[in-house]
Amino acid sequence: MTPISLEAMAASVPDGALLALPPDNSLPSVALARALIRRGAKNLRLLGVPVSGFATDILIGAGCVVEVQTSAVSLGEAGFAPRFTAALKAGRITVRDATCPAIHTMLQAAEKGVPFMPLRGLIGSDILANRPDWIVQQNPFGPPGDVIVLLPALSPDVAVFHAAMADSFGNVWLGRRRECATLAHAAQRALVTVERVVEGNFLEDERLASGTINATYISAIAIAERGAQPVALLDEYGFDAAYVSEYARMAKTDAGFAEWMAREVFAQAAAA
Repeated sequence: MTPISLEAMAASVPDGALLALPPDNSLPSVALARALIRRGAKNLRLLGVPVSGFATDILIGAGCVVEVQTSAVSLGEAGFAPRFTAALKAGRITVRDATCPAIHTMLQAAEKGVPFMPLRGLIGSDILANRPDWIVQQNPFGPPGDVIVLLPALSPDVAVFHAAMADSFGNVWLGRRRECATLAHAAQRALVTVERVVEGNFLEDERLASGTINATYISAIAIAERGAQPVALLDEYGFDAAYVSEYARMAKTDAGFAEWMAREVFAQAAAA
């Protein structure tokens, strides 16, 4: 598989798409989020798998997002996600509350090709009152009164994540972040940014095969060095707490976020 440019990858994401993003402690592609901002993406519906972080906040701040389905939006130790909070208070985005197990269950249903999967942990929670698409019914294999929640399969239009490397056949190595494999299997398309492309076939290497997604599930690859920063990437590089803290401070105001975006999204791309 021949890598494409980051700009071409961003251009392939249509406005209005349901875009699935992993959390900051997994493999988010901050590089592609920045590229989507530069291309002026609109009306994206974001799915946090299962929670949302830095990439989600900058996309919301740039006006690219109309809806977020997630179980949380946070910058971790840096506190609340400021642009998400501001957009929610202003009514500029719709939030569909979920839970971490629910999001994974819906994706697993799509991965397995079944229309729904059951989940117990939601019973008794207020979240069900706001999710009419989640059905509570009698467990057909249990005693009377044993109810269970049925969750519909969820197949995002596009899954986006960043990995350490791809091989010359288009296979992508995730390491221990196997949840991104479920995401790729469930989505209609998977767009992956990587640190590098190496020769060989990961699936023929016993040390790498178990952490690899088959190229069958990968729609496109783009090289983006340090494409997860400021969050961490496996053992490649760590979380930049100072950078995220500065972002959290600046993004508390519209003017501060605009200044940050001009410097960190547009000026950096022009200098590259």
